[in-house]
Amino acid sequence: MSEELFPEPEWLSEEVKTGTTIIAVTFDGGVVLGSDSRVSAGEAVVNRVMNKLSPLHDKIYCALSGSAADAQTIAEIVNYQLDVHSIEVEDDPLVCSAATLVKNISYKYKEELSAHLIVAGWDKKKGGQVYATLSGLLTSQPFAIGGSGSFYINGFVDAEYRKNMTKRECQEFVVNALTLAMGRDGSSGGVAYVVTIDKDGAEEKCVLGNELPKFFDQ
Repeated sequence: MSEELFPEPEWLSEEVKTGTTIIAVTFDGGVVLGSDSRVSAGEAVVNRVMNKLSPLHDKIYCALSGSAADAQTIAEIVNYQLDVHSIEVEDDPLVCSAATLVKNISYKYKEELSAHLIVAGWDKKKGGQVYATLSGLLTSQPFAIGGSGSFYINGFVDAEYRKNMTKRECQEFVVNALTLAMGRDGSSGGVAYVVTIDKDGAEEKCVLGNELPKFFDQ
């Protein structure tokens, strides 16, 4: 029996697991979203600097986790639908409307897609809002975390989150949470992407690895 000249690597024949860390937090006047930038397929890192914070509209973003292709497809579909909706109503869409669209797609194709999106943004009706969507679930929360790295920071966010934080405090909270997750989760890493959204619009920022805060065990 002849051997295969180019045998398939074992990790390709197995179920490929993905990992990430995403977070969204409300503050007094808006929301802050954050994510790491590592895209992995099993033990292989296929992209070191992917921005997992995708705009759905001017003041609404989503944080992506799960299959990169599935999550990006959902975000692009919702982005298009919100553009059409805003033209029809001649006004900016509500954050809840965006989250509902994500929820509907996630539920309808829950057997085919592997993606979890956190939707967050600001609208003139309810201000800053965060919504978690997962296989048809839709829940409004003051903060939400997701991805493989979230398991390492559950205690941190529960202990450190405070209502009505200032914008600066919320940004520091998000960066600290991402740093801790990236330091412990092998599937999370790279740089930290942060988006701050309030009534004035969205502000994007990239925090490089050498600019991340240091903790005692690092």
